[in-house]
Amino acid sequence: MTLQAKESILEVIGNTPLVKLQALSRDLNCNVYAKLEGINPGLSVKDRTVLSMIEQAEKEGKLIPGKTTIVEASSGNTGYSLAMICAVKGYKCIVTVKDKASKEKINMIKAMGAKVVLCPSGVKPNNPESYYQKAKTISETVDNGFYINQNYNLYNQHAHYNTTGPEIWEQTNEKVSYIFSPASTGGTISGVGKFLKEQNPTIKVIAADSEGSVLKKYHETEEYDTTLKRKTMLEGVGKDIIPPNVSMDNIDEFVLVDDERSVENIIHLAKTEGIMTGGSSGAALEAMRSKKNDFTPEDVIVVIFSDHGSKYLSKFFDTEWQVDNGLESIENVIRFLG
Repeated sequence: MTLQAKESILEVIGNTPLVKLQALSRDLNCNVYAKLEGINPGLSVKDRTVLSMIEQAEKEGKLIPGKTTIVEASSGNTGYSLAMICAVKGYKCIVTVKDKASKEKINMIKAMGAKVVLCPSGVKPNNPESYYQKAKTISETVDNGFYINQNYNLYNQHAHYNTTGPEIWEQTNEKVSYIFSPASTGGTISGVGKFLKEQNPTIKVIAADSEGSVLKKYHETEEYDTTLKRKTMLEGVGKDIIPPNVSMDNIDEFVLVDDERSVENIIHLAKTEGIMTGGSSGAALEAMRSKKNDFTPEDVIVVIFSDHGSKYLSKFFDTEWQVDNGLESIENVIRFLG
């Protein structure tokens, strides 16, 4: 008997919906859509990334089920996707995570049987205690370790060139005119941007960047400024290194966004559109708002929502956290963010 069922959870990855944001579209007098990557089984865009990187490593014979321990440095989303996919495929998993990651992300990684190593968030990338260096060290010392290295592994970007970009092109009937996305490892925005610009070079690809990130300045000046100090409450936005997956030629502009406005965006979004998403999506919305005077009624604007808001119930959506961080309580956010 043939059942209309998937063989595993991995077959559910991708083909996420594109949803019109009704209130924003009315306010901005254009067509604003959200690409809901939080609908993936791992609740984020990183499912695509991790599956692509693992399948390529398998093709190259680098992984042995039951023996290989896959190691990665993650702000949390990649870690959960990795833990989920390793559970299905039979690999061991260790994830190094910055100590600012939400409790939900950390607990979700552990729930999938992976080990989490917390690392300080205020150290330089080359510090032995940074989550980059810690992941590298663990991969070199554990038996059969493999550092998947999403920042440098170009199959991160390939995943979005091969899937996310074509989906957006098809879902908008080839009419997309703007893409807004957070930038961190760069895989999502670079892969999507590369594919869409090959279809129509006039499409504007715009990245949201956070305070102290090196990406915006490097894009504008080609200077890697290591004196910048990271200062952001957001996860998955900005970087203190220049990952090869950030394909600068496929990104038209980096927009520096305000943390508080980014978080207020997602609080308001839940109350007006019924969509819960993470802080990086709020950053992409803020970048989009900064360009609102450029839009025409005919424009089709796509904002990539990287993950699901359920990963931040103890953080961005928690009233005590909001008060402690100088934000309005969720019950009081009733004004429209113009």
